[in-house]
Amino acid sequence: MANFIIYQKKDTWIHQLSGVTKLIFFLVWSIVAMVTYDTRVLFGMCAFSILIFAMSKTSWKQVSTVVSMIAFFLVMNVLAIFLFSPYQGVKIYGTRTDLFHIIGSYTLTKEQLFYEFNVILKYFTVIPAVLMFIVATNPSEFAASLNKIGISYSVAYAIAIALRYIPDVQEDFQEIKTAQQARGIDMSNKEKLSVRIKKILVIIFPLIFSSMDRIEVVSNAMELRGFGKNYRRTWYTGKKMRMNDYMSIIFVAVFAILAIYVTFQNGSRFYNPFQ
Repeated sequence: MANFIIYQKKDTWIHQLSGVTKLIFFLVWSIVAMVTYDTRVLFGMCAFSILIFAMSKTSWKQVSTVVSMIAFFLVMNVLAIFLFSPYQGVKIYGTRTDLFHIIGSYTLTKEQLFYEFNVILKYFTVIPAVLMFIVATNPSEFAASLNKIGISYSVAYAIAIALRYIPDVQEDFQEIKTAQQARGIDMSNKEKLSVRIKKILVIIFPLIFSSMDRIEVVSNAMELRGFGKNYRRTWYTGKKMRMNDYMSIIFVAVFAILAIYVTFQNGSRFYNPFQ
């Protein structure tokens, strides 16, 4: 389980924050990252995301597999953007500076390169926040916190089950992967990353079927125990909002306002260094 993305209790200020605080931070952070294309804002957010991820003391082995897959899809996404819209940057920034001709109607420009660099920054801004939210948030405490702020305990409990279910899905994935390797399909580090990813994608369908079976078992067990019958319920795990929580919420709110102001101060959400 050491290389699974799963909550691990640690003594850091990030782990001590309430689940609601982490959720608010994650949502606001993601929304700002999606809205802005200002390189200055994205670069600052990216650096801060990596910093707080390091402060959460999450080991690289715990997230290495997921990060490898994300890196592959990131490369594919960047290539797809260039393939289907090779001059999107030219349209956005209003200038064209050719670097070199590739083939046919495809020419790499500084504007397109700069635009896709911003897309990459967006990924590196959000991904550390997502991973940190998962590994630093106790699912039960998170559900209790959501219920305390007025969210139905059925919805809160469903979110908690989803978070708890992540390691089970990863375990199923590892079991299926081991079975495939036993049949002679090499998924080790000896293969190229692109080849490994293609072979791993074959696991998706059996993983979906095993997940559906698990969902049915959980839903039947909850129904037999009368889940949802009462309007309220008590929680074994809960965490009160503290000063660090309020300070974190204030920080992310102020940062979001400043980031949006910097982004739109020139009338566009794109930072243009070419004019």
